[in-house]
Amino acid sequence: MKTNKSIIDKLTALWALNESGLGGFLHVFNSPFTGLIVGGIAILLISLIAYYAENKWQAILKALIIVLIIKMAVSPYSPFAAYISVSFQAVFGAFLFSNLSWKGATLIVLGIVTFLQSAFQKLIVLTVVYGTELWEAINIYGAWIQNKMSFVSETSATSVLITIYLFVYGIGGVLAGIFIKHIMTIISQKEHAVFELHPSDLISEDAKKNVSFRAKVIWVWLITIALIVLAFYVFGGPLFGWQKAVYIVLRSFLILMLWYLVLGPLLLKLVRKYLNKKESQYKEDITNAMDLFPYFRHIISYTWKETKHLKGYTRFKYFMANSISNCIHFKVTSE
Repeated sequence: MKTNKSIIDKLTALWALNESGLGGFLHVFNSPFTGLIVGGIAILLISLIAYYAENKWQAILKALIIVLIIKMAVSPYSPFAAYISVSFQAVFGAFLFSNLSWKGATLIVLGIVTFLQSAFQKLIVLTVVYGTELWEAINIYGAWIQNKMSFVSETSATSVLITIYLFVYGIGGVLAGIFIKHIMTIISQKEHAVFELHPSDLISEDAKKNVSFRAKVIWVWLITIALIVLAFYVFGGPLFGWQKAVYIVLRSFLILMLWYLVLGPLLLKLVRKYLNKKESQYKEDITNAMDLFPYFRHIISYTWKETKHLKGYTRFKYFMANSISNCIHFKVTSE
């Protein structure tokens, strides 16, 4: 299969738009399912880059660097963990598509592993910030609820919650792999389609106010701390009490301050230093990718309206497939 540079460049731009636009928005609002939504779209675009590229490893890693540089510029409030997830998806995808045959099973493996990585990453972060006390608090709530319902079980609330959480992400990975296979089949059937776009069709972009990521983190921290403290102080019995509550507040506060004032900025500085070195090398690619954003936004908006006659899953499937197909095959007509 011949390398189609124009299509790969557009797919890279779409990936960057997904990470810096949708991904940045969801990270600001601390969505618990960011990994499912943004990650699912990301591995779809990574799979398409692999599908159109001869040298899959090189094409995906080049696209990754461009995406990270744009993400750094457009969504500076995204946490360091987001860069880890994006990089893992790309590197693992490049490894799979470079070494395994391009089949549906490969897509399912990519979906399962990348989704579970996202889920485990969130669980690790929660444990680091709040310690094992978070899981103790969940068990206390679980025991209190079981007592109210006169329901006795030896299974801890923590194990049930974590199992359900990982199960949702694991099943999500399987479904994502199957979904991507269907999407790519539709896109491959439209390889010779051309989507014409008139310059006057471009919609103007309104200035958007960035919501402070740190402000959202503070609110999430306060709510979580309140729930943990409530569990120990009210439902924990004489074994715990206010001393435990104060310890949890101070511990999580100090860890967050250490992360956001020292470790986080230091790690981001190292990442940005590396990406800044690469920026001059890919300056033209980055500029071209960002120049495509207004076109993509219009095409996606148009495609959503175009599929309004469809319902539910069918609409979503064809909206995704047609949006990507229109974005990678569009051309601007003359005035």
